[in-house]
Amino acid sequence: MDLLGYVAFFATTALTFSLITLGLNLQWGLTGLFNVGLAGFVAIGAYTSAILTSPDDAARIGGFDLPIIVGWLAAMAFAAAAAAIVGFATLRLKSDYLAITTFGVAVVVQLVALNVQGLTGGPFGIGFIPRPFGDLAETPVLFNLANLAVVAVVTLLAYLALEHLAKSPWGRVLKALREDEAAAVSLGKSARFYRVQAFALGGAVMGLAGAVQAHFIGFIAPDNYLPTLTFQVWTMLIVGGSGSNKGAILGSLIVWAIWVGSGAVTSAFVPADQQARAASLQIVAIGVMLCVILLVRPNGIFGAAIKRKVKAEAGKVEA
Repeated sequence: MDLLGYVAFFATTALTFSLITLGLNLQWGLTGLFNVGLAGFVAIGAYTSAILTSPDDAARIGGFDLPIIVGWLAAMAFAAAAAAIVGFATLRLKSDYLAITTFGVAVVVQLVALNVQGLTGGPFGIGFIPRPFGDLAETPVLFNLANLAVVAVVTLLAYLALEHLAKSPWGRVLKALREDEAAAVSLGKSARFYRVQAFALGGAVMGLAGAVQAHFIGFIAPDNYLPTLTFQVWTMLIVGGSGSNKGAILGSLIVWAIWVGSGAVTSAFVPADQQARAASLQIVAIGVMLCVILLVRPNGIFGAAIKRKVKAEAGKVEA
C-alpha cells in the first residue's frame, strides 16, 4: 500500500509538470515564442488561487476561503492577463532578446512574492491551502489516489483542448507564423495578434498548473519558483519533442522520474554532511540524459513526426 501511495504521489507531481509543459509547448512548440520566464506565470497562478481559497490570516491580505474551483479559474484568468500584458509589450522582440525579457519578468514576480509579505506571506509563504479530498489526508493512499484522479482529469482536459486548438485554423496560423511569418502575413494574418493570444493562453495553462500544484502540496513559497523550475520544464519539452502535446506529457514523466531517481541515489550513497552539495548531481543527471536523448532522437521522442508535418500544416492556412 505504501508503494501504491508513493506511485500515486509521483504520478500526480509529474502530471502537474505536464500541465506546465503543455503551456510551454503551445508557446514554443506551436508558435516559436522563446519563454524562459514560465516560473513567473506558474507563481502568479499559484499565489492567486492560494490567496483566494486559503483561510483568513491576520498577517496578510486575502484568505477569502473561496471554493477551489474558483481559485483555479481565477489563477488562469490572472496568469493569462499577465501573459497578455507581457506579450503585448515584448513580442516584437526576437529569440534571445525575448528570452532575456521573459526571464526578467520571472525574476520580478519571484522578488514580489518574496518581499510583499502583506500579500504573499513573503519568505514564509502561504500555508493551509485547501487540498482536494482533504478529509482523506489521514489515509495517505486514498488521499494520493484521489488527488491523482483530479490532476489526471485536469491534465486530460487541457491536453484534449490544446490538441483541438492545434488542429484548428487558429493553430495552423500559429504554425505558419512560426515557420514563415512573411508568408502568413501576406495572407492577411496579424502576427502580433495571434502571438499575444498564444502567449496568453499558454500563460493561462501555466497558471492553472501552478494552482493545481499549490492545492496538491498545500503550501507555497517563493523558493518554489526559482529558475530551476524553468530548466526542468524546458528539458521535459525537449526530451518529449517540441511541438507534440504527447511528447510534453511523456517528457515530463521521464525527466521527473530521473530527477527523483537521482535524488534517491544521492541520498542513499552520499554521506549526510555532503548531500547539500551532492544535490547538484540531479541537474547533472538531467543534463547527461538530455545529451543522450538528443544524440539518439535529435527532435525529441515525438518531435520527428511533428517536423515532417510542418510544411503540410502551414499550407492549410486559409486567408
